[in-house]
Amino acid sequence: MQYTRHRLIVERLRASQTLTVAQLRGLTGASAATVRRDLDALEGLGLLRRVRGGAVATDEPVADADAARPFDAVAAGDPARKRRIARAAAARVEDGQTVILDIGTTTMHLARALRGRRVTVVTANLAVVDALREDRDVELVLLGGTLRRSYHSFVGALTDHAIRQVRADWVFLGASGVTREGTVLDTTQVEVPVKRALVTAGERVVLLADGDKLPGRGTFQVCGPEALDLVVTDAGADPRMVEALRAAGCAVETV
Repeated sequence: MQYTRHRLIVERLRASQTLTVAQLRGLTGASAATVRRDLDALEGLGLLRRVRGGAVATDEPVADADAARPFDAVAAGDPARKRRIARAAAARVEDGQTVILDIGTTTMHLARALRGRRVTVVTANLAVVDALREDRDVELVLLGGTLRRSYHSFVGALTDHAIRQVRADWVFLGASGVTREGTVLDTTQVEVPVKRALVTAGERVVLLADGDKLPGRGTFQVCGPEALDLVVTDAGADPRMVEALRAAGCAVETV
């Protein structure tokens, strides 16, 4: 819920330029104290400037709230949900298989769930590397590219090219959100070509998504539901979306 509020606050502030705490309470349904904490956190990320009684937009527009959030801030959001999703995904992987793990925080938890397994893990996610670098059972393949320091990842043409040299049993994909029609979205433009390459690199493609992302929002289209074999999510997902994904031929596991 915090993630959703932050996105809503930034988007409305970008449109209105200035908002009061009272206006934000009406917008989010949160208490005044919660709104003030949200504003303090968003100011720390450079997404707004606090003023007496509210906030104003920063002089330099930010492309998207999610794109500006550092990795550690995203990872701190409800890790128990991410771990449940990750464990369910890990249970589908068999020893001897090759998996590609996308950029993101849930895939970091999936890497931890794969510790001690005789699998090959391919990734551009430095958090995955940190989770597995000391594990001698896991064969770890790091995709190169341009370092995106704020999100612990490699992106760009070199990453895209490297992925196209790999074929995996499983691709585990992250996303900013999924539309009600099942389109997978992301908010960071430089990550989208990498994600599109991932979709073509696996025998089976699995989307790992917190329930808050079903439905969710994003700026750029990654793929449609026909590209997904499975979505692993939690009880927070809209039941109508779950049924729509299944009707589109995509299996859904709710943990």
